[in-house]
Amino acid sequence: MFVERKLNGQFNSVVSQVKNTYDMVDGSGAAMIIIHKDKIVSEEYWGKHSKAPNARTVQEDSQFHVASVRKSYIGFAVAYAVYNGSIDSIDDEVTKYLSVTDAELFDKTTIRHLLTHTHGLNTQEGSIIREFAPGKGWAYRDINIEMLTQMVKSTTGRTIAEILKEKVFNPLGFKETGWYDEVNEKLVQVIKEQNDKFWSTSKGTAGDQKNMYVSTRELAYWGYVHLKQGFIAGEQKVSNEILKLATSLQSPFLLNKDLPQNGFLWFVKNLPAKKTEIGELVPKGSYQILGYTSVAVLVIPKHDIVAVRMFNSFGSTPGYDYLSDIRAFGDTVMGCL
Repeated sequence: MFVERKLNGQFNSVVSQVKNTYDMVDGSGAAMIIIHKDKIVSEEYWGKHSKAPNARTVQEDSQFHVASVRKSYIGFAVAYAVYNGSIDSIDDEVTKYLSVTDAELFDKTTIRHLLTHTHGLNTQEGSIIREFAPGKGWAYRDINIEMLTQMVKSTTGRTIAEILKEKVFNPLGFKETGWYDEVNEKLVQVIKEQNDKFWSTSKGTAGDQKNMYVSTRELAYWGYVHLKQGFIAGEQKVSNEILKLATSLQSPFLLNKDLPQNGFLWFVKNLPAKKTEIGELVPKGSYQILGYTSVAVLVIPKHDIVAVRMFNSFGSTPGYDYLSDIRAFGDTVMGCL
C-alpha cells in the first residue's frame, strides 16, 4: 500500500454525494476513495459486479471499466514520447509523424491541438471531416485519441501498454490496472443498453482500445503519483518531468473563454470556464478526468487531495445531468476543508 489507511469522517458529505449519484444512475456497483495529506481518509464500496443474483460484491480488488479516464494514461505515454525525444515538440504538425491521404485537411493541425481537443476534426460515415479550424474551438471526439495512440507507436516503437508497464505499473507494483480482452471475476460488468452506439467491442491489450479496467485504489494511486510528481516513499519512482508535462495547461489561446482547458488530455483548472467539468470551488492548478461510466479522478495539489469515484453505469439515465454532477463532486470535496 502506498499510503496509510486512516479513515475519518471529514469527507462524509462526499460519500453521501457519491452514494446519491449511484442511486441516480443505472448501475449495480460503486466505490470511492479520498487520499488527503498522504492518508486514505475515506473509502467506500457499494453493490455488486452486476445485476445477476449471484454477482460478486464490489470490493478492494474490483476493477471498473474507466472509459475515457484511460485518456490520462494515453496522455502520459505521449508526454513520455516528448520527454525522450521521440516527438520533437507538441507544436509540430501531425503530418510530421503520421501519413495522411488529405494533407490539406490536416494543415496546421498540431499535436497540441490533438491533446487539448482543439483540433476540429471528426469522422462522418467513415470519412474524416473538419468541423472548425485548428485552435479555433473545442470539441470532444475520438479521432484525436486514435491519432495519438498511432503516433506513440510509430515514434517510440512501443505500445501505450508497454510504456505504462515499464514506466509506471511495474515500478509501483500495480496489479489491478490494465486492458482486458476476456471477462474475469474481478472485472465489474458495465450496465448499458444492449445496442449502445458508444460501446466499443474492440479487443486488444496494447492500450489503444477502450477496454481498460482499474481498481478503485489503483486509480487513486494513479492520481496520487501525479500529485506527488512521481516521488513515492522517498524515491523518484516516475519521471516528474513527464508528469508535470502531462498535467500542465497546454491549451492554445482561445477567444471563447468558456471552453474547457486541458493538459495532455487531462482537464486542467486555470481560468473560470462555464463548460469545464471541474467544480467552481476547485482551485487553480487542479486537474481531473471523467469517463462515460461516470468514473472520475480529481487531483487538487493546493490541498494535497486525490478524490476518486467509480460506477458501472454506461451513459446517463433520464434526468441525470453528468456535468453538474461531476462539478458537484469537486465542490463537495472542497466544502469539506
